[in-house]
Amino acid sequence: MKKYVYSFEEGDWRDKKLLGGKGASLAQMVQLGLPVPPGFTITTEACRDFYAPQEEVIEKLVRELERGPPPEVRDKLISEVWSIIDKLPLPIGLLEQVRNYVRSLEEKTGKKFGDPSNPLLVSVRSGAAVSMPGMMDTVLNLGLNDEVVVGLAKLTNNEWFAYDAYRRFLQMFGRIVLGIKEELFDEAFNEVKKKYNVKYDVDLPIEGLKEVVMRFKEIIRREWGEFPQDPWKQLELAIRAVFRSWMNPRAIFYRIMNKISKEEADCTAVNIVTMVFGNMGWDSGTGVLFTRDVASGEDRPYGEFLPNAQGEDVVAGIRTPLPLEKLKEMMPQVYEDLIKAGKVLERLNKDVQDIEFTVERGKLYFLQNRDAKMTPLARVRTAVGLVEDGILTKEEALLKVKPEHILSLLYPRIDPKFKGKPVAKGLAASPGAVSGQVVFHPDTAVEWARNGKKVILVRIETKPDDVHGFYAAVGILTSRGGLTSHAAVVARAIGKPAVVGAESIVIDYDRKEFRVGDKVVREGDWVTIDGSSGDVYLGKVPTIEPELIEEVDVLLKWADEVRKLGVRANADVPDDARIARKFGAEGIGLLRIERMFRKPERLELLRKIILAEDVETRVKYLEPLSEMLKKDFKEILEVMDGLPVIIRLIDPPLHEFLPAPEEVLKEVYEARVKGASEETIKQLESLYNRIVKLKEHNPMMGHRGVRVGVT
Repeated sequence: MKKYVYSFEEGDWRDKKLLGGKGASLAQMVQLGLPVPPGFTITTEACRDFYAPQEEVIEKLVRELERGPPPEVRDKLISEVWSIIDKLPLPIGLLEQVRNYVRSLEEKTGKKFGDPSNPLLVSVRSGAAVSMPGMMDTVLNLGLNDEVVVGLAKLTNNEWFAYDAYRRFLQMFGRIVLGIKEELFDEAFNEVKKKYNVKYDVDLPIEGLKEVVMRFKEIIRREWGEFPQDPWKQLELAIRAVFRSWMNPRAIFYRIMNKISKEEADCTAVNIVTMVFGNMGWDSGTGVLFTRDVASGEDRPYGEFLPNAQGEDVVAGIRTPLPLEKLKEMMPQVYEDLIKAGKVLERLNKDVQDIEFTVERGKLYFLQNRDAKMTPLARVRTAVGLVEDGILTKEEALLKVKPEHILSLLYPRIDPKFKGKPVAKGLAASPGAVSGQVVFHPDTAVEWARNGKKVILVRIETKPDDVHGFYAAVGILTSRGGLTSHAAVVARAIGKPAVVGAESIVIDYDRKEFRVGDKVVREGDWVTIDGSSGDVYLGKVPTIEPELIEEVDVLLKWADEVRKLGVRANADVPDDARIARKFGAEGIGLLRIERMFRKPERLELLRKIILAEDVETRVKYLEPLSEMLKKDFKEILEVMDGLPVIIRLIDPPLHEFLPAPEEVLKEVYEARVKGASEETIKQLESLYNRIVKLKEHNPMMGHRGVRVGVT
C-alpha cells in the first residue's frame, strides 16, 4: 500500500512536490523547534491518484476552460467537471491512514476526535507545490457538532467562543464542502445582526449566535440535506472538497495566468492541523507577518493583527485589521518571538517570508510560512537588501527578479502638478496610478476589457472567484480589507495597482454605484486610483512616468557582470533612442524607417511621392521629406554617441502607405452623387486606378527595401 500520509515530524520539508508548499513549511517549522499545532499532510500523490480514473476526460474539459469561453459555456463546463469529480472514490487505503494519524494527534494533544468532554478539532487546508494564495479551499473547526459544541463551551468556560466557532464551521463546511451559495449564509447572519442591532460579529450576544447556528443548519438541510454530525464523515467530505478545489475555476485560471505547469505543481496536498483559536478573547488573535515591507521593500517587519478572530478573517478582508505594531503594544513577548522566528526563516529560505500565526490565550503558534508575494518595487529592493545582509549571492538575487518586475517599475504616478483632492483614501496595496471606468462585477470587467475599455474593478471585498476580473481590470478598489487581504495579495502578485480598505466608500451592487460623502459614482464613470498612496480620485487624473530607483541600477550592474549577451533597443525616433540610452541599451538593433512616417505630414508627403507620375513631381516632395528624415537620423546618431545603429529600409509594400482602394472608390461614388466636377471625379478615379495597380499580391516581392530606390 502506498504511503499517502506524513506527520510534520517525519516529512522532508525540502520536498514541496510531495508535501505541497504548506505541508513543507509546517514540517520545516516543526523541525526547527517553532511552536506549530500538531498535524499531518496528505500528499499530492494521493490527489493525483484521486483524479487518475478520469484524468483524460477532466483534462479535455479543462482545456476548453483555458480558451476563456463565455460565462454560460464556462459554467456548463465547470458543472461537468465537478459532476465527474463528485463521483470519484478516494484512493484505496487513504482513509485508513488518515484514521491512524488522527489517533496519533489524539495521543499528542490528549484530546479525542468527536468526544464532547475533551474534543479534538482540526483544520483541513490545501497546499500545492507552488503558492496559489486564496485559490483553493480551507475548512476550520472541523469536528464540531451539536454535542461537541456544548462540551467545548463547558471545557473552555466560554459559551460565546464555542458557538462562534460552530457558526464559522457550518458556514465554511456548507460553502466549501457542500457547495451552498455563500450569500445564503451572509443574508441569514446579517438578518440576525440587524435583529440584535449590532454591526460587528464580536458584538452579537450568545442568543444571537445560537440563532445563527440554527439558521445555518436549516440552510444546509434545505439546500443539501441533514448536516453530518459524525466528525469522521465531516473529515472525509472535507478531504474530497480540498482535492476538488484543485479544479475549481479560480485555481485553473490562476495557473493559466501565472503559467504554472504540471511539472511545477500537478495537484494539491491536504494538511490536517490541530485547531488553535484566535477567537477565545482579547488575549487571542490572528495575523500575518512579512519579514520585510512587501509594498516598498523596506527592511522592516510588516503585517497585520486582528484580535479575537480566526485567520480567515484577515485573509478574506472581512474585518479591517490593526497594524502589526499594535501586537507589540498588546503582547510584547509574543511580538519579539514572532520577529525572531521570522528572521530565522528568512535566512534559511533565502527570501522574504509571509508567515501566518495565531495567538491563543497569550501563546504564539505558527500556521504557515512561504516566500512572500510582493510588488515589483519591493522585489527589486529586497533582492538587493538580501545580498547586502549576506543572505543571497548576487547571482541568486538576479534570479529572484523577473524582467517584468523591472518593466512594472515604469508604472505611472500622479503628476505632482495636479492639485485636486482625493475623494477617498484606503490602504496602498499595490503601486501605480491608473484611471479607468468603474465596474462592480468581475464578469463585467472581462466583457468591457474585451471591447477595449479600461476598467477599475470596485468591490466591497474580493473573493478568490473574482480573480478573472483582476486580470481584465487595470486596477482594483475595495472598501474593506487590509494589506494582506486577498485583493492586496493578488494585485501585488500580478502587478496591478490596487487600493483596499477605502472604508468611506459605500458600494451598492444592485444599483451599480458607490457613494462617498454626497457624491455618487455609477458604473461606467471614470475614477483614478493611486496604489502607491491609497488615494482615490473622481475622473481622469494626469500621471507621469517614474524615475527608476537606485536598487535597479545596482541590480542591472550585477547583471552586466554575469551576462553573456548585449542588449540593443528597437528605436525609430529620437525620443525612443533617448529612452533606450537611459535604460542602458548598447545601441539600436532595429530602426524601422517606415515608423518614421507615422506623423500625418510625413505620411502625406510619402503618398505624394508614391503617386507622382514624373520625376520632377517626385523630387519636389522628396526634398522636404528627406530633410525631415536627415534631422531625425542626426538626432538619433548623436544620442547613441558612436554605438551601433542598424537601419532597416522600408519593409512594407508601398501600397500599404496608401489609402485603401475601397475607401477611394467610396469617395468616387459620393462625388458623383453630390454632383462634383468632372475634374474632381477624374482625379479620384485616377487615384483609385493607381492604388489598384500598385497593390501587390506577394508582399515579399516588389516595392520594398532597396528596390524603392532603383525602380
